[in-house]
Amino acid sequence: MHAHEIVTHVRIEATVLNHWVEAGWLAPRRSGSDQEFSEVDLARAHLIRDLQSLGANDESIPVILDLVDQLHGVRRLLQEVLSTIKDR
Repeated sequence: MHAHEIVTHVRIEATVLNHWVEAGWLAPRRSGSDQEFSEVDLARAHLIRDLQSLGANDESIPVILDLVDQLHGVRRLLQEVLSTIKDR
């Protein structure tokens, strides 16, 4: 997914998207001079926009994103554990 698609889907300005990438909140892959965004980046961009509309500031966004990442990590781990238990 290209930057212009993220901007369109999330309904943000390109400068806002650039700020989020520079802040490390989104991690697009480089494809030559272009940036390629994943579905995860799109979901994170929607979350960031929603958080900001709820009043979250730039200092709180990375904390919230880190917590969400940790939660997803724990969820994956639990799925692996349940799968291992089921296979026994």
